[in-house]
Amino acid sequence: MSSLRSKDLPVPDSALVIAAHPDDAEFQCGATLAKWSAQGCVVHHLILTDGSKGTWDPEADVTQLVAERQEEQRAAAKALGATGQVVFLGITDGELQSGLWERSQVAYWIRHLRPSVVLGHDPWRRYRLHPDHRHAGWLAVDGVVAARDPHFHPEHGVPHHRPQALLLFEADEPDHVEDVCGFAEAKIAALLAHKSQYRSTMFIEPTDDGAQLEAFRQRIFARLREHAALANPPVEQGEAFKILTDL
Repeated sequence: MSSLRSKDLPVPDSALVIAAHPDDAEFQCGATLAKWSAQGCVVHHLILTDGSKGTWDPEADVTQLVAERQEEQRAAAKALGATGQVVFLGITDGELQSGLWERSQVAYWIRHLRPSVVLGHDPWRRYRLHPDHRHAGWLAVDGVVAARDPHFHPEHGVPHHRPQALLLFEADEPDHVEDVCGFAEAKIAALLAHKSQYRSTMFIEPTDDGAQLEAFRQRIFARLREHAALANPPVEQGEAFKILTDL
């Protein structure tokens, strides 16, 4: 675990979170997005895959699941107070690659939306199991580079754009903490908008009497406290990132 480098960026004018799947943004940085939204930041979501494998039901209607997950993501963004765009690339879940076409798509949306801050998965995290998260991380990093330099992807027809900071979540060596005290409930509300994921990622069964929901809430609070403890001085609730500002 690296030492803390910074805490609480100035509230950006706009932010773009690049996530592998619907719900990833809310799990990893939902409280930060809610805090910034409440302070006037325009928050955008770029969701790379269609979320079509996000169920344990082998008989699920995958086409219906994709539609449900898009509606859930829009509802989650609303619960965070986000006022920006929610964009879906629609790449098949589990088949994301960090190739030139995918990089071009990410760079285009960075150029089009022109965020001051980009947030994404940390591609350098060790022992990461899910391939979509690995590739999503590289696309966030490589997309920032491609978006900033004018001779990458001139076919976009959109001016190049250089964000001021890149915040990487799920990091092995976080060195930046956002104090999110007061925004845990917004994070939880956004997560609970992803109803199709109750069983597979939140461990809430349809027959739950409330105990599993409360256990999920407590897991979120515990994670926020864990991240908050990295700050110096510690804060009550936090979300931790690896920060890159030399972009």
